[in-house]
Amino acid sequence: MFYEPKNGHGLPHNPFNAVITPRPIGWISTRGQDGVDNLAPYSFFNGVAYEPPQVMFACTSGKPDQDGVKDSVANIQSSGAFAVNVVEYAMAEVMNQTSGPWSKDVDEFTREGIDKAECKLIDCPHVASAPAVLECKLTQIVKIEGAANTVVFGEVIGVHLRDDCLRNGIFDVSTFQPVGRMGYRDFTRVTELFTLQRPGEGR
Repeated sequence: MFYEPKNGHGLPHNPFNAVITPRPIGWISTRGQDGVDNLAPYSFFNGVAYEPPQVMFACTSGKPDQDGVKDSVANIQSSGAFAVNVVEYAMAEVMNQTSGPWSKDVDEFTREGIDKAECKLIDCPHVASAPAVLECKLTQIVKIEGAANTVVFGEVIGVHLRDDCLRNGIFDVSTFQPVGRMGYRDFTRVTELFTLQRPGEGR
């Protein structure tokens, strides 16, 4: 099968996000100008650079009560900061609940009973029990092709690592099973690891 997206795919559901899998989930926490905290997952998320460490996430829809963007982006526009909370399998269900179309005055931490903690370097909350948290300062927001497509870039200026996830000096993902997004309504969790050595690396 071959199709041009501009002409449609003819399938019951769009296969695009099922092709780009698995995708890490950026569980983004922010604080609005009104002091209301927000927590929402984004599956178009990734790290983009080492030095300095930088991440991005894309928002692909908007809300009527936020002038065409989602709460996360609106809050970041005003605050210049956000936190990325790593999602573990034990929190998959509650993470999913924070994706609901709630009003901008709803604090998802409170709504879902998620313990929050204050970030150390930015004015923003984070998920207290997350395996890892990246405190980020906004570097740029880029509007890309499409009615409501926005990409947010941030520099990681602080990193929280949960103590039980550190083993022999390694941040060991097998201790918590990270959750990834597949296509449609499907998700996955990391339960098996394998190691490959890059060509030219010493043993």
